[in-house]
Amino acid sequence: MNASWNAVRRLALIGATGLALAAPASAQTVQVALGDTISVETLAVVIAFERAKERGVDFKLTSFSKEDLAIQAVVNGQADIGVATPYSIMQKTKAPVRNLFQVTRLVFFAVADKSAHPDWKSLDGATMTFHARGSGTEAIGNILAKRNNISFGQRNYVAGSENRIVALLNGQIKATILDLANTNKLREKGGDKFVILPSLDNPASDEILFARTDWMDKNGAKLDIIVEEFTRLWAEMGKDPGVIERERAKRNLLKDLPKEVLADVTKFYTDGLKAGMFNPSGGGAAAAKADFEFYTEAGQLEGPADKLRIEDFWNLAPLEKASRKIGS
Repeated sequence: MNASWNAVRRLALIGATGLALAAPASAQTVQVALGDTISVETLAVVIAFERAKERGVDFKLTSFSKEDLAIQAVVNGQADIGVATPYSIMQKTKAPVRNLFQVTRLVFFAVADKSAHPDWKSLDGATMTFHARGSGTEAIGNILAKRNNISFGQRNYVAGSENRIVALLNGQIKATILDLANTNKLREKGGDKFVILPSLDNPASDEILFARTDWMDKNGAKLDIIVEEFTRLWAEMGKDPGVIERERAKRNLLKDLPKEVLADVTKFYTDGLKAGMFNPSGGGAAAAKADFEFYTEAGQLEGPADKLRIEDFWNLAPLEKASRKIGS
């Protein structure tokens, strides 16, 4: 067994304390580690698993505030499947996990207080705030800094776009990177006080469904059902984003959220599709190659990108099988 992978396993035992609540109810329960909070933004993921449950695949989902803890949980064996972006740890530790389905793409926007940073040049040497160390927001920031020939000064980390909006409005931070929904909220609340800086036009994967290879080998039928339900739902969403709200209401999901938040579910998925956040095909080889280019440029994968092998990071067979069955 790879020595560096053993080190990651030891770290996971220390860091993934959230999984103490997710002890298997039975050997048949699929343990899912979500590297995000359960919200409108991750609602489609929950619905896909609920659909799989209706076909006999019981699951228990544990949400983590940091995606590296979700990744560690899967690598460590405390979870079977994860939703995060595990590229870096896959390459560095040779951890036996593989990507299965592109859940979302990196549709994020660099925003700044116009009075302090009206353009990229003004951010040279300035403080930049990201979601988390090694996150997609930091990867985007690294690329944009490189393309604009600048270097950030201090790097701060504040989890959650909604929290970074509050910090921006309160003047606690001057520049950050936000997701689509919260960029729109900032426009509404901040008016012309903030500027949206030029960003990327070819988004890579943000969140990916992935699993341990040993679990996949032993649970082929469950794996096929899960990937098929993700593929089916994303294809339906591509034709009609309203399916997410209908499925949510049918199952009474997120029932504790305010009505005004739930009223925006269809708008969020409609806007997300238009912006390219959701790929109705679920990714595949083309997505993997785009990811290689993005994450090598961001410094989170060692390239060159055209020398990286898809099979070292992805198991495309379940998605290809599901796509053939569904006809997407």
